[in-house]
Amino acid sequence: MPAIECKDVSIRYKKGDLQQIGLKDYVIKKLTRTYKVEEFWADKHITFTIEDGDMLGIVGTNGAGKSTLLKAITGIMLPTKGTVVTRGKIAALLELSSGFDNELTVRENTYLRGALLGYTRAFMDAHYSEIIAFAELEDFQDYAFKQLSSGMKSRLAFSIACLVNPDILILDEVLSVGDEAFKAKSAARIKDILRNGVTGVLVSHSVKQVREMCNKVLWLDHGNQIAFGPADVVCDAYTTFLFAPKKQKVLPKDEKELYDISERYRLAMHLGLQEKLHPEDFPYAINPNETEAAHIQRLTHLVDTMPPEEKEALKNDLQNINKSKKPQKG
Repeated sequence: MPAIECKDVSIRYKKGDLQQIGLKDYVIKKLTRTYKVEEFWADKHITFTIEDGDMLGIVGTNGAGKSTLLKAITGIMLPTKGTVVTRGKIAALLELSSGFDNELTVRENTYLRGALLGYTRAFMDAHYSEIIAFAELEDFQDYAFKQLSSGMKSRLAFSIACLVNPDILILDEVLSVGDEAFKAKSAARIKDILRNGVTGVLVSHSVKQVREMCNKVLWLDHGNQIAFGPADVVCDAYTTFLFAPKKQKVLPKDEKELYDISERYRLAMHLGLQEKLHPEDFPYAINPNETEAAHIQRLTHLVDTMPPEEKEALKNDLQNINKSKKPQKG
């Protein structure tokens, strides 16, 4: 039985309605005949299913509708159209900075935040030292919360929020808090939780992070569902889109085009690896200071303009490498 089912989900926001502008402005605008409600569809016709133990990554540029969709999955808001069905207890790590009082100490805020998340006093007493140690705030327990840096505040929020044992774990950019060492520790903590068979949903702007943690990916763009499928395939196509020149950005129209873009990207990356390992085999100079975008664009162009026999040889070489990586039976 699926852990999460989204069927034709659409979510609409209204700008300028009575609830937003208040009764006074509503009456004035009505009397002056300037009352107007504008509609904005944050998500349109989103459909996907994930099973128990799946880790779904949701990718897309800013304004794609990712966080809005998470709110529908967690039950914070209802879809305007369509249905969302979840099975099991949900823990959502969304807005980490909410639920704190700047005037209280770190110690007091730890208990306050725990209470807001539904933890008992006895539970917090038993886990308080663990929380503070994970957040690396042993020397700041009696400081006012407002005296902490933004990174320290995020570390404390993450440490408290991770004391969960859910069936479904929702993560919205929470693995980007703190410095690089804490990010790595946070990712390891989440992986520990997920290893227990928990179903996960991760929103992240880090394609590398999504590749490492997810087995399925949903790609959104301006509220539209562009693709849903295996993580490596969707991430390949999404990366190609991200780094393409602005005038050459093209969204895949169907599954075949998605897989074609993925294959093109993999050939480009394999060509790049060959350049790095055997630069003497290539009759052109390679800029060592090339940006990631320029690197991907250049390699993709080389693959696109490659003679058919060379492209076939490159494809066969990549297939042989992939075969050699597969575990042998028996």
